[in-house]
Amino acid sequence: MRLALMTLVFFITLAGMEVFAWVMHRWVMHGWLWSWHRSHHEPRHGLFELNDLFGVVFALPAIVLIWLGVNLLPWALPVGLGITAYGMIYFFFHDGLVHGRFPTFQADKHGFWRKRIQAHRLHHAVNTKHGCVSYGFLWVQPARVLKAELAQRRDSAASGA
Repeated sequence: MRLALMTLVFFITLAGMEVFAWVMHRWVMHGWLWSWHRSHHEPRHGLFELNDLFGVVFALPAIVLIWLGVNLLPWALPVGLGITAYGMIYFFFHDGLVHGRFPTFQADKHGFWRKRIQAHRLHHAVNTKHGCVSYGFLWVQPARVLKAELAQRRDSAASGA
C-alpha cells in the first residue's frame, strides 16, 4: 500500500473515530453500559475508575488491526494506527488536561482546547445517565449553546415535561 494512501486512511480513521466516540458515549456509555461509565460522573476514589475499562476495550481492536496490518493486511495498519492516535489524543486531553489525572500543558483561555474543556465540563454538569449535553470530543458546540440546552432541559424537568 502506498504511503500517500496509507496516510489518507490514517487521517480518515482518525476523523471517523470522533463519530464512533460520540455514538459510543451517547448510546453505550450513557445507555446500557452506564454501570461502567457512572464512575466517571462521580468523585474518583483511587487511581482508577470502572470507566477506565472502556480504554482497554477500545484498544483491543486497534491492537488486532495493527498486528494484521504488519503481518497480513496492509490496509489494517493505518486503521489501527488511526484508532490508536485518537485514543492517545483522547487520553492526554481527557484524563490529563480536563480531569487532571496527570500533569499536562495548560490550555489557553480562548484556544482550541479551552473550548473542548468547557464542553466537557458542561457534560459533567449532569451526574445522571440522562440529560447530559456534549458527547463529542474534538467537535463540540459553543459553550453558550450547550448552556442554553442544559437550562432548557432543567426547565422542562422542573415543569414535569
